[in-house]
This record gives sequence, structure tokens and C-alpha cells, in this order.
Amino acid sequence: MVEWTDAERAAIAAIWGKIKVEEVGPHSLARLLIVYPWTQRYFGSFGNLSNAAAILGNAKVAHHGAVVLGELDKAVKNLDHINETFSKLSVLHSEKLHVDPDNFRLLGDIITIVLAAQLGSFFTVEYQATWHKFLDVVISALRRQYH
Repeated sequence: MVEWTDAERAAIAAIWGKIKVEEVGPHSLARLLIVYPWTQRYFGSFGNLSNAAAILGNAKVAHHGAVVLGELDKAVKNLDHINETFSKLSVLHSEKLHVDPDNFRLLGDIITIVLAAQLGSFFTVEYQATWHKFLDVVISALRRQYH
């Protein structure tokens, strides 16, 4: 179990309070699919993913990106129980979807980049460090079933 300081809890809440979920989620997933095209193999039912314009305009990509951010919302609200919060998703991604667990790290990095662009100077070095710690815990929880 990870220990969160009061300052880290406050930073995560402050960052999350500034996030535009309807923008960050869809944009992050779209960037993942564009920058790392091999990740598209997990989204075969999403229709046309043939180029950046198609991905950026794909309603299923946008919807799933919002779903991903919705799951992060659960982590923000359950900081002391992230492993339990993500246990079913870990099983799903490991045993049913067979997602390469390294893709969680790729998506986490992209979410951080999108946040930095959206939040600007609000996303200080200290906030970034806390955000990285938060995503590391989430990613670890998602990878648990793989071990």
C-alpha cells in the first residue's frame, strides 16, 4: 500500500479539479493511437483508425477516452484502495483483452503530456511529481494480474 501525504492528496485533488475530462480523455487516447499505432490492435471494433484525422474524429475513441478518465476519477476518490478499485479492470485487460501491460505506461505518459498542455503553469514541478506517483500506483494496480 502506498502512503499519501496530505500535500499529495491535496495536489491530486487540485489537479483533478482542473481537468477537463471531456477533452483530456478523448485527446489522450487519440494521441496514444496516433503516436503508438500498434496499440490500435486492441480497438478493432472502433471503425476507421487509418490516419490521425480519422482517429481524432472517431466517436468511439472519444467515448472510450472519457471512460478511461472516468476510471481515473475512481482512483482519485479511492486513493487508499487503488489496487482493489482496479482489480476487475486488471483481470479484464490481462485475461480477456490481452492488452500489453506496457501500454498502460504509454497512456499514462500521454495523459501527463495532455495535462501539462492544458494546465500550463498550474501544473508545477511538485504537482507533476505527485501526478506521476499517482499514475504509477494506478498503473501498478492495472498490471497486478499480469504478475
